[in-house]
Amino acid sequence: MDLRKIKKLIDLLEESNLAEIEIKEGEESVRLSRTPVGGFAAPAPAPVYAAAPAAAPAMPMSSPVEAATGGTPKPGNALPDGHVQRAPMVGTFYASSAPDKPAFVSVGQTVKAGDTLAIIEAMKMFNPIEAEVAGTVVAILGENGSPVEYDQPLFVIA
Repeated sequence: MDLRKIKKLIDLLEESNLAEIEIKEGEESVRLSRTPVGGFAAPAPAPVYAAAPAAAPAMPMSSPVEAATGGTPKPGNALPDGHVQRAPMVGTFYASSAPDKPAFVSVGQTVKAGDTLAIIEAMKMFNPIEAEVAGTVVAILGENGSPVEYDQPLFVIA
């Protein structure tokens, strides 16, 4: 992995309220973490660089408690039937191009493969999320302005 990419990840970690970031590119992976500053915690060490062995994708966390404890498994498959469009990166999910603009898609709308469904902002870059398949949007799982994890389900298209 390129040292410049690692530096950008460090900057992203420092600018956000995240305690940990893990990025995988092929067989390479980098995990950066920090401890909370203040209170009775020990002084925060510098970010840790560790080449982690390939593991199963991380479960999306919905609260800081789940993130700290490793998450709680979700019972069964709570997603509707259809193609699940997942987040290709870590970042902030936006349903529209600007706060005063309408959402790119809504539930019940028909989309074609390649249509823009949303935007994920990562490291100050806005990345369009395009439909992988044609069909009808059955569910929108991403919340506007909320952080998303890699491989987190965002849309269901049937």
